[in-house]
Order: sequence, then structure tokens, then C-alpha cells
Amino acid sequence: MSPESNDIPYSSYGVDFFGGVARVFGNAGFDGVAAFIGGVAATILIVWNVFTILSFFLSALLLFGIIYAMIRANELDAVLDESIAKSEAAYAELSGGRQKNSRWSEVLKHIGNDSPNDWKLAIIEADILLGETLDAAGYAGNSIGEQLKSISPSALRSLDAAWSAHKVRNQVAHSGTDFVLTKKIAQDTIAQFRQVFEEMKVI
Repeated sequence: MSPESNDIPYSSYGVDFFGGVARVFGNAGFDGVAAFIGGVAATILIVWNVFTILSFFLSALLLFGIIYAMIRANELDAVLDESIAKSEAAYAELSGGRQKNSRWSEVLKHIGNDSPNDWKLAIIEADILLGETLDAAGYAGNSIGEQLKSISPSALRSLDAAWSAHKVRNQVAHSGTDFVLTKKIAQDTIAQFRQVFEEMKVI
């Protein structure tokens, strides 16, 4: 037997390795063993190829499922936002808008005066009306700040205006003489409250 006939490629794996072993047995006269080892190698190769293909399709299926779930979640958010907006409009129509318009008229009356105390009163009353409006719309929270945090910008386009107006109210209520309320700031704040009330059909 020549040295070349026993040369086994130890640097290779899989079928090459098993094939090398099979050739050794074949050269030694064990043809049945060589055929068996060759069959095992071929079977392992087939199983591995099938496993690779199935893994690819399973990964693709899982990726498709994730993308589909994200799309459906976004669609559900849009439906919920639309439902909330319709509920707000229905409430505004059925809850007696004339009474709220009367309270808003009081706010405008105070902001129209030249006294800073009247401006502060206008802002505080408008903020109270904002809280009642959010309560009636069903927004959860123990304070106006918590309620505003629960609202998505898509559900209330004037959300930023509501935040700005509410922050001025907090400065008026808690800063005392440290906060100087000018007429322009007061008027701008009431204008922001107006944006919110008009969108929510309160006025």
C-alpha cells in the first residue's frame, strides 16, 4: 500500500472527514464498514441542509410576524385616538355647552381688565375649566399634569398649548411675587387655553 493511498485530509470536516475514514476502511478491506460510514456522512449532510433551509424559512416567518404586529399596533392606536376624539365631541354636544360658554365669558371678562389680579384670576379659572374638561373626557390622572401626560399629540393637537398654559397657571399659583405676570403673558396664556377649548368643543 503506497503512502498516497493512506493520506487522509485531517484539515477538512464533515463529509470529507467521513469520506477519508471510509477510504481507510475500504483500503483495509472493510468495504461494508466503508459503505456504512459513507452513508452516514451523506445522511448527515442531507439533514444539515434540510435544517438550514427550515431555519431560514422560520426566521423569515418570525420577522414577518414582528413587522405585521407593529403595523397592526399602529393601526389600533389610530383607531383608539379617533374613538377618543369622537367621544369628546359627543360629550361637548350633550353636556351643556352653554354653561361652559358662560364660564369662559367670565374668564374673558377678567382678562379684559387692567388689573394683574384679574389676569391671575382669569388664568386660574381657565385652568380649573381645563381640569373639568379633561375629567369629562375620561383622561386618567390625579392632577391636570398627569392627565396631560396620558394624552398623545395625535389625540389632542393643542396639547403643547395646554401644557404651556398650565405651566403659567402653576407659576401664578405657586411663585407668588417672584413671578411677574405681564398683560401680554396673560393674554397669550388665555389664547392657549382657547385653542384647547375650541378643539375639545367646549367653547
